[in-house]
Amino acid sequence: MVECADGTLYSGFTTNLEKRLAAHNSGKGAKYTRSRLPVKLVYYESFASRQEAQRREWQLKQLTRKKKLELVEGMNE
Repeated sequence: MVECADGTLYSGFTTNLEKRLAAHNSGKGAKYTRSRLPVKLVYYESFASRQEAQRREWQLKQLTRKKKLELVEGMNE
């Protein structure tokens, strides 16, 4: 999960986190983040398979902003 410059949160999955962050910040990432640069990584999880990662991405996107921020705070403690 990244936080955009306007304070919004964006969730996605990738097989290469550093490369994906660089793509977002160069304007070649998701359409949503292109107009909200720069982005910074605030939360991540690792999974053994792409299917698990996609399932978790869907779950994260269903959360309220408040719940997402609770995850972020829990990771940063």
